Amino acid sequence: MARTRYAPDRGLIARMGATMFLIGLVFTAFVIAVVLLLGHYGVSNGAIVFIAVLLAGGMAFASYFWSDKIALQTAGAQLVSPREAPELHGVIDRICALADMPKPRVAIAPTDMPNAFATGRSSKVAVVCVTQGLLRRLDTGELEGVLAHEMSHVAHKDVAVMTIASFIGIVAALMIRFGFYAELFGGGGGRGRGGNNNNNQYTVFVALGMMLIGVVVYAISFLLIRMLSRYRELSADRSGALLTGQPHALANALVKVSGEMAQIPTRDLRAVEPLNAFFFAPALSTGRAGTSLGAIFSTHPSLERRLRELDKIANQLSR
Repeated sequence: MARTRYAPDRGLIARMGATMFLIGLVFTAFVIAVVLLLGHYGVSNGAIVFIAVLLAGGMAFASYFWSDKIALQTAGAQLVSPREAPELHGVIDRICALADMPKPRVAIAPTDMPNAFATGRSSKVAVVCVTQGLLRRLDTGELEGVLAHEMSHVAHKDVAVMTIASFIGIVAALMIRFGFYAELFGGGGGRGRGGNNNNNQYTVFVALGMMLIGVVVYAISFLLIRMLSRYRELSADRSGALLTGQPHALANALVKVSGEMAQIPTRDLRAVEPLNAFFFAPALSTGRAGTSLGAIFSTHPSLERRLRELDKIANQLSR
């Protein structure tokens, strides 16, 4: 955890550790299952697993080291200097002074969708990006609350943790795809013991087995990461509100952004879907508050839950 003046969150630390531990168990079980499935068959099928792990490792490596560049390019954002955006830089300077942390790079995305995100594996290479729509709609106090929230993600190294945690899900997704193509095109033909017919039966069995293992592993890792993602948003709300001492300003920003998001055409929201998990408020929501099944798959807690937690913080600060 970064050494800043952001309030430490033992719950976040515990959940990060538990998630990484559980994902490690899932990965171990995944490897054992694949080894048992392919252990006494041809090397060519084992190569499918090797290729999946290699590709997933490459994707995770790229996401870890170049997440800032990838996110900025996806958002179509440009880095801005203090001369180009003096008010925005001024707010970030104040937050950095309060938090005693290095100043991140600052970017603006040319879209009317009101939102913000922060990315980068560490505070030294971090970037905070806001949209023109957010700057147009929020006052200075609300903007400070949003940016304090986003910079909390940087301080707590959320991007690095989420990237590492996503590795097993990437492997599983690739295994599902490779298994599908192996079955579709009859690839993999291992050294069966009974001729071509046995080889074909073996190929189908291995392909279906890989797909089944991949689906189970992906589903488990997906749900674990989603649970961690929702909590880290609550943690960033808490840390940002405590740092600025203005939870109501952050709550007002949440209400404004969520309300304005509903007015944005769906086609425009889908264009930024890859950044949904990074955003201050979700551009695309899979479910509403309560017991909706969609809420389980959401990257963010419900607006009502976030407002309740901020109200608790406001009551604490007023005592």
